[in-house]
Amino acid sequence: MRRLLSYRDVRLLIAGQTLSAFGDWAMWIVMAVWMKSLTGSSARAGLVFFVLALGNLAGPLGGLLADRVRRRPLMIATDCTLGGSVLVLLFLHDKGDAWLIYLVALLYGLGGSVFYPARAALLRLMVAEELLADANGALSSTQQGLRIIAPLAGAGLYAAVGGGPVAVLDAATFAGSAFFLSRMRVVEEKPAPPEHHFLREVTAGIEHVWRTLPLRQIVIGTTIALLVVGFSETLIFSVIAHLGHKPSFFGVLATLQGVGAIAGGITAGTLVRRLGEVKIVGIGLALFGACAALLAVPSLPVVLLAFPVAGVGLSWLIVGFNTAVQTRTPLAIQGRVSAASEISISVAQTVSIATGAALSTAVDYRVLLVVMAAVVVASATYLVTRRHDSPAAVPEQLLT
Repeated sequence: MRRLLSYRDVRLLIAGQTLSAFGDWAMWIVMAVWMKSLTGSSARAGLVFFVLALGNLAGPLGGLLADRVRRRPLMIATDCTLGGSVLVLLFLHDKGDAWLIYLVALLYGLGGSVFYPARAALLRLMVAEELLADANGALSSTQQGLRIIAPLAGAGLYAAVGGGPVAVLDAATFAGSAFFLSRMRVVEEKPAPPEHHFLREVTAGIEHVWRTLPLRQIVIGTTIALLVVGFSETLIFSVIAHLGHKPSFFGVLATLQGVGAIAGGITAGTLVRRLGEVKIVGIGLALFGACAALLAVPSLPVVLLAFPVAGVGLSWLIVGFNTAVQTRTPLAIQGRVSAASEISISVAQTVSIATGAALSTAVDYRVLLVVMAAVVVASATYLVTRRHDSPAAVPEQLLT
């Protein structure tokens, strides 16, 4: 980690992403709580996360864009656009304006479909391959770890003065992220012009994922798990209500998840090197499945325990997933492969959030949590029992 942080550009990237993530976590929590407060509906609050995931479906186009222009200027432009977009929430005054929350959530998702593939490719350019797991761990531990303070800060600010000031805060963090990116010195060569027709260019990432066995295994296992993981976006409000707390208690639980995320991010790099990316993703999913099972227990101490467990699992999953993509993909198609590896996951998550919101009105939340735990643990078992494979050779036709 000391070697990693000796790079000036890495420090600037982590600082900017940490600042931006603070605003994101605060705003995402507030958007869901705001919707719940305006409508009284847990399902409509859960649909905020559905719309966030819906925007991510533009991933293939975002990944192609990230491979066709310089990544750092693209990230700065995305930050500036999202910073302006979130200020739309200043026009939200009553239930009739609640659709603005969904609009901003959609723009968030669309922006992420461009920003994160570009960031993955930029990070690959900035650091040596043996440091990628540590770099991903550092980003995960700082950003996920902000769950300790950002949700509470967002929920507290919302409770005190409303959602408008939270939107202004989030816009300011986007501006800060853009500033840190502008101070970086990383040199990017102009991307090569496309050599194939548009459809082939867009699908190059999907083809690479399918041909690379470890990536295919990770995507299959994670996608199956996320077909039910999205249930939690709605069910958590039912858990909170059953425990006798207000929706804003979500901020407390998210903070506990952040504690686990810090521990997970700090240890992820070492575990990836020892166990490999596929197994660490599987173990991360297993911990998330354990969290779902614990949430089905109608006990506050048990529920409080579940969230740090989920935080550790989430960090290990993210670091293992991102490192696998970066180390097994040529730089020329890094953005598209990053987007392709996430598109099936985004589709699965989008479907599961919508399904969870619908089922929560007809099925006891504890039954849904048990189903969620069973499917996630089954997916985890599939991944941890896969054999380790060396990085697959990259077909020459996929290098552009």
